[in-house]
Amino acid sequence: MARPRRVFACSSCGAEHPQWTGQCSVCGAWNSLAERRAPTRAASSGDAPRAIPLHEIDTSGDERVSSGMPELDRVLGGGLVRGSLVLLAGDPGVGKSTLVLRMAAELAAPDRPSLYVAAEESAAQIRMRAGRMQIGGQGLLVYAETAIEGALAEAERVRAGLLLVDSIQTVRADELPSAPGSVTQVRESTLRLLHFAKSRQTPVLIVGHVTKEGTVAGPRMLEHIVDTVLYLEGDDHYSHRLLRAVKNRFGPTFEVAVFEMHARGLREVANPSAMLLAGRDASAPGSAVAVAMEGTRPLLVEVQALVAPTTYSQPRRLANGLDLSRLHLLLAVLARRTGVALASHDVFVNVVGGLRLREPATDLAVALAVASSYRGQPLRERTAAVGEVGLAGELRSAPSAPQRIDEALRLGFTHCIVSAGSDANGRRRGAIRAANLQQALDAALT
Repeated sequence: MARPRRVFACSSCGAEHPQWTGQCSVCGAWNSLAERRAPTRAASSGDAPRAIPLHEIDTSGDERVSSGMPELDRVLGGGLVRGSLVLLAGDPGVGKSTLVLRMAAELAAPDRPSLYVAAEESAAQIRMRAGRMQIGGQGLLVYAETAIEGALAEAERVRAGLLLVDSIQTVRADELPSAPGSVTQVRESTLRLLHFAKSRQTPVLIVGHVTKEGTVAGPRMLEHIVDTVLYLEGDDHYSHRLLRAVKNRFGPTFEVAVFEMHARGLREVANPSAMLLAGRDASAPGSAVAVAMEGTRPLLVEVQALVAPTTYSQPRRLANGLDLSRLHLLLAVLARRTGVALASHDVFVNVVGGLRLREPATDLAVALAVASSYRGQPLRERTAAVGEVGLAGELRSAPSAPQRIDEALRLGFTHCIVSAGSDANGRRRGAIRAANLQQALDAALT
């Protein structure tokens, strides 16, 4: 039997050190090293795995299991892969437990039940949530336990077809002296769940909390251990939630699914663009429609701008759902290249629906909304905008422009202002080509 070796793990970053020091050499944290014992690897035996030629590797076990929710399956790349380890992270109260409980109910079967390991809540609380969601069934099992050894033993006993752990920050390995949620506990528990998923070919989903910075609480390496990382995002003032894939070893990344929170839990939104544009007043100055790409899905989002004379010596700039530095850049280009002087005006920009625009292809819509509010003139009716604005005032082509235009036309828009840099965009029905920001303003404000 291999003797355990002494290591000292940093509680901040998880780095291991052979001996105790006052400061972690990796992250620089002071007095963060704690002792733990890790088993050394035994000498290789005859049962050790051997290298296999690539063409002889069996991939028949990589079949996917549908979660019962088409939107979630699309984000996962077609469904859950057997033997995969999936991390679902998000802010407290955003709906993570609601989503995984519904998934457990959809995949539950009498012969291969779904095992819900409730490490934060009691079994009675899970039962009450299921009652509100009107879900249940004999194939859905709840196991209230915080010890990872007990959870894995129970999964073996019931021959679980799906294992869910809620949450990874509250489970513990009994032989480790550190408290649940520490770097050592989170990493060790995740590694054991990974071994169970791969050895039993059972999909495992773990729920994780996020920090104030928006990253998964615990060691950063947790995201490197798992196969898929999903983030559930939402705003307290809106009912919709965005499920985003930021890592996926079995499918595309940055795919997005939209859900809406109801009394019976999360409901899929098949047409999120129509929901985001509901109630828009197209005749009001300062309103423009941007076609943003979330993964492979184009989303139409309303951008509102309000330009008013300032009463302060320093004009105010406020951006909600948009990077403020990017707004400053666009205002400078507008003033320099189109004559829209904003030095004595306050500018407020809001992305309706609580979304956040991250890609440069939405620059044109923001600039058009600001110019429309400044001139007090609404934009051309049923017109969307796609394009990145350069410092010289030029419009640069956006990726996936044909898909963006088609989505705008499908939702009733008749025109879409795009960059003249791509001939393919100009030949598409409804596309209005513009070489620079001034040409785009002339086309949008007529």
